[in-house]
Amino acid sequence: MKANKKKEAKMPEKPTQRLDGISETLLITLYARAKESKRPDGLIKDKKAVEIIRKMERDFSHLRLHGHDEVAVILRMRQFDRFAENFLARNPEAIVVHFGCGLDTRFERVDDGQVEWFDLDLSEVIALRQKLIGKEGERYHLVSGSAFEDAWLEMVGQYKNRSFLFIAEGVFPYFEERLVKALILKLRERFPGSELVCDAHTPFVIRTDNLQLALSGVKARLKWGLKHGRDVEQWGEGITMLEEWFYFDDPEPRMAAYRWMRLIPLLGKSTGIFHYRLGARP
Repeated sequence: MKANKKKEAKMPEKPTQRLDGISETLLITLYARAKESKRPDGLIKDKKAVEIIRKMERDFSHLRLHGHDEVAVILRMRQFDRFAENFLARNPEAIVVHFGCGLDTRFERVDDGQVEWFDLDLSEVIALRQKLIGKEGERYHLVSGSAFEDAWLEMVGQYKNRSFLFIAEGVFPYFEERLVKALILKLRERFPGSELVCDAHTPFVIRTDNLQLALSGVKARLKWGLKHGRDVEQWGEGITMLEEWFYFDDPEPRMAAYRWMRLIPLLGKSTGIFHYRLGARP
């Protein structure tokens, strides 16, 4: 009997990179975006997120957010998009550097056709992005490394005569204050007049969210808390808070059951997005 020499069809390789610690938290927001995008009344629409979840073929049930937390994460994403869109409207041909980009597709959502965009994250995350989302483009760049190291500075420094926006969504709270402060001061020094949009929690939320992370099995823990957005202004001359936004600032109907929280400062102002100008342009 002759051996069957017919080759079996090669199965496509599945993206199976292991994500640990802080990198694993990107799956929480990815899953939230995908779920929201499937809703008829979704506050954001991210087809890429839905495609990525399908490609990964893994169990996300332990990362599922519920109720107020799920809607809050979506509102945060939408507000970051709005800050970016507003900046690009004011600054054509700007440079945007997105720290801790994870598997977010903000570039596709807010691209004005002129921006030069840099998505920066750890090497294992960038490798996963390349498999699940794709490669770089003419105005879109992927950068492997940590925001707290200097390697990326040379890459974007060539555009120093253009307007800069730095975005850090769900990143800074996972690091110690000394690191966050040092980075912000470095941005002020290297890119004077640039703008930064980041989110921060009060120390109270740091404690409660760490409990939730522990219960979900995620190893990462929050470290940096911010009582008031203007506290960052004290870190160095020329740092100015331009705007702040909190979850109950917009009357979103899906948050109606939780709007009573806005009347209690400990809860209503517990997590916000803060927009800063870092020094003055020369």
